[in-house]
Amino acid sequence: MTRPAPKPLDRETVLAEAFLLLREQGLAALSMRKLAERLSVQAPALYWHFADKGELLGLMTESIYRNVRESVGPCADWREWLVTYGRALRQGLARERDAPQLLAIAPPVTDGDPGSADAISAPLVALGLDRARALSTIASVTSLALGWSTFEANGPMHHFLEGMIDFDDSFEAGLQALVKGF
Repeated sequence: MTRPAPKPLDRETVLAEAFLLLREQGLAALSMRKLAERLSVQAPALYWHFADKGELLGLMTESIYRNVRESVGPCADWREWLVTYGRALRQGLARERDAPQLLAIAPPVTDGDPGSADAISAPLVALGLDRARALSTIASVTSLALGWSTFEANGPMHHFLEGMIDFDDSFEAGLQALVKGF
């Protein structure tokens, strides 16, 4: 029996397969070896495309954030953008298995690149905030959504609180209060 021909290997293919592996088996099972097996290559072949697993995880995280930012449509002002972004981030984290943990542990791939900060802050700068304030407010809303998503994904805690609070209403109240406080 012959092995199937390997798929052409590029960063996008590897990244897409990494997301499939994450969805199927979770973050704990995401390894370069398993990823290589799924792509019908040896693990060292992946290192032509990624320096290490940390870079792969960082690019997965970057992809999630980028998709969330792109999902936020036109907004009348920066507060509306932040609320919409917060909701979208929470939804995006709920769609990907173990996404809150991934975002919490993945190293950034930009390493402080000013262009990256400009890209992150651009929607709020366009709505009138300066770059520093835009980055600060986005970081705060991101922290709320990430923390809430981590809390919500905790099975035993989620089950315990399920009858006591409405998760959607509680998140929304916290998000509104945070953004109003800015």
